[in-house]
Amino acid sequence: MKKAKMILDKDFIVGQIDDRIYGSFIEHLGRAVYGGIYEPDHPEADENGFRKDVMSLVKELQVPIVRYPGGNFVSGYNWEDGVGPKDQRPRRLELAWRTIETNEFGTNEFVDWAKEVGTEVMMAINLGTRGVDAARNFIEYCNHPGGTYWSDLRRSHGYKDPHNIKVWCLGNEMDGPWQIGHKTAHEYGRIACEAAKVMKWVDPSIELVACGSSNIEMPTFAEWEATVLDHTYEYVDYVSLHQYYGNRDDDTPNYLARTMDMDLFIKSVISICDYIKAKKRSKKTINLSFDEWNVWFHSNEADKKIEPWSIAPPQLEDVYTFEDALLVGSMLITLLKHADRVKIACMAQLVNVIAPIMTENGGAAWRQTIFYPYMHASVYGRGVTLNPVVSSPVYDTKEYSDVPCLDSTAVWNEEKEELTIFAVNRDMEDDLVLECDLRNFPGYQVVEHITLEHEDVKARNTKDNPNNVVPSTKQGTEVQDGLLTAKLKNLSWNVIRLAKVEK
Repeated sequence: MKKAKMILDKDFIVGQIDDRIYGSFIEHLGRAVYGGIYEPDHPEADENGFRKDVMSLVKELQVPIVRYPGGNFVSGYNWEDGVGPKDQRPRRLELAWRTIETNEFGTNEFVDWAKEVGTEVMMAINLGTRGVDAARNFIEYCNHPGGTYWSDLRRSHGYKDPHNIKVWCLGNEMDGPWQIGHKTAHEYGRIACEAAKVMKWVDPSIELVACGSSNIEMPTFAEWEATVLDHTYEYVDYVSLHQYYGNRDDDTPNYLARTMDMDLFIKSVISICDYIKAKKRSKKTINLSFDEWNVWFHSNEADKKIEPWSIAPPQLEDVYTFEDALLVGSMLITLLKHADRVKIACMAQLVNVIAPIMTENGGAAWRQTIFYPYMHASVYGRGVTLNPVVSSPVYDTKEYSDVPCLDSTAVWNEEKEELTIFAVNRDMEDDLVLECDLRNFPGYQVVEHITLEHEDVKARNTKDNPNNVVPSTKQGTEVQDGLLTAKLKNLSWNVIRLAKVEK
């Protein structure tokens, strides 16, 4: 049986985890809104039309922030279309996803929903077809107390108190030729700079996210970030990263190694941010918002068959496998490893659209396989990330060399005296015995060892079989004389929870 070793020390801290690293995303796309979080005719709908069964699952995830309303959608969106009396809202051709947007659901409804589930709003503005004027008006509508045209308009819509939305995205994927209003780095950098200035003039307390590259494979990657930050550095707080992975070649070992790319992406963007900091002789540090990440490939062929100009069709509805859950676990571990600079992250998306939660219109809601690592990380991954010293067997794939079988990190919550180890055993065949030196954590004992395992890497959770892939509790994991010993099954996600025991 293969062995892996880990040493954990309280002083080896990567950084404080910002709870917003466990954020998510709702876009006006497919059934994320209509049939997802909002379905007035559903038996579980409340007085606002929000599905209570979905809200319950969102609360289970403890999602701290949700990005809205896009995504590609936002680059053609007139925010004014989604406020005021519903019977007066216009229907529009939605060019990003080739559907019809009814605008029945908009900004105020989303703010109401966010309050119901206990999450913050991360609002995106349109810098594709619109610009500075719409940006200043929108934040005045949302955040100004009253006494002006746009703030009083909000009050007339039934919202006396401002929404006080604190995080705003300056557009979406503006480097992409598919984006409505696609811009060069210089074009985007200038408009983002000017929009950022007026938005902070309206509300100096907000934080702003500039668009980075849509993925690391973009031909303009690195130069795009450098140019945009050259324009916006003193006015923004974060730069965004987006990345999706898929197992199109049906090569599980290679697929589970994709997070090595993700790690490189993060390190590269950090380097670019720090280069511009040095260039400008600035004391300010730009952090990262990884505000789109997930597995996305299962639904690609099905989406080609959707009839254009329909309303809320089933788009991007990936039905996730067990191996997808393992990769999502590793992606979460990768984000935690960079907690010093990745302060916001959003799993894209939350409901139906490449999501941990699936629903049936008029029917059930259930947890996809990826729900579980996301929930475990969100619930148990609060505190500081530690930098463990890890020794692990490795393997090679067609694209990667020396891939550690053990992908792991640890989170320490000093206040609660809790320590959590997150670990993925990527080995296809062999179990892994983990030995972890915990002598720097005297008195800590195992509370629980949660594992996600399945004999079939392609196993799925569906409406008819929603509990096919579910976590279980593993016995035999213990601490003796400061040494933790745990058996990690081949191809498994593991959460080892420890706490200090008073003698």
